Amino acid sequence: MEHFLDKTHGKPHFSPDETPALRIAPGTGERIAFETSDEVYVQLHEHKDMAKLTAQINPVTGPLYVEGAKPGDTLAVTIHDIRLKDYGWSVSLPGSGALQHVMGDEMFTRQVPIDAAGVHVTDRHVFAPRPMIGCIGTAPAAGSNSTIMPTYGQGGNMDVTECRPGSVVYLPVMVEGALLSIGDIHAIMAEGESSFIAIEAEGVAVVSVDLVHDMPLRAPRIETADEWIFVGLGDPVQESIRRGYEDLFAFLVDDHGWTKGDAFAVLSAVGHSRLGGPTGSGAPDPLHPFAAVGAVTIHRLSKSVL
Repeated sequence: MEHFLDKTHGKPHFSPDETPALRIAPGTGERIAFETSDEVYVQLHEHKDMAKLTAQINPVTGPLYVEGAKPGDTLAVTIHDIRLKDYGWSVSLPGSGALQHVMGDEMFTRQVPIDAAGVHVTDRHVFAPRPMIGCIGTAPAAGSNSTIMPTYGQGGNMDVTECRPGSVVYLPVMVEGALLSIGDIHAIMAEGESSFIAIEAEGVAVVSVDLVHDMPLRAPRIETADEWIFVGLGDPVQESIRRGYEDLFAFLVDDHGWTKGDAFAVLSAVGHSRLGGPTGSGAPDPLHPFAAVGAVTIHRLSKSVL
């Protein structure tokens, strides 16, 4: 590990106006560690009151300036390792998540020990950790992107379980240097994140960065050992599904030279889709900051068909 960005570099947004915490050359294989913070969950556990928070909510560490990156390029971020610390958190925020009506108006918090045996979610349930990055993205061309919701074309709080060690996350570059930031590590998360907050955990994500020139993307995509995964963003959910499948279709036809008929038939047979994270694709009403608008969908294809 050649570089370490500690959690004091945490920011409450993705912005082109932030001073880079580090500059690197892409393609060298150098590994950069991004430490994330769980201070907001410590304070919620202590106070049970959002109004008493002094910590940033869902900060991202960075930004990382990638030499030579320019608008129209794509970052390829390889996740090598995610190192968890000693405990995580389960938290129910009133008014958020699919279980908000059954959890009620009282905030629930639980400190969750993490040790060699696993993630101790209850006294009886210990699960093997499946660490992942919830929030990863580049800076927008102007303004700032939230680290909470929605999910953007440049990434952000995607909460996609495949953002894990062994995967490569592809993110569009909108400004010189790209300005990559990472936060919101999860020790383990069910697909779809019913609670809106998974088993959150402070940790360190270790990545390396490559640059693909002249590869404009309108949404992130993820490469695992076995699959290509395309993120769809839109409102309503049908629009998100359409956009995700269109990007996957273009990947086959434009990038791999398939005929339209072959791409159509194969996607009809084995191009799977599902709902992604809960953060939505459009900015929420400021009066209801945890109420998602639109949908994040995930569209996947096995590499074996390429």
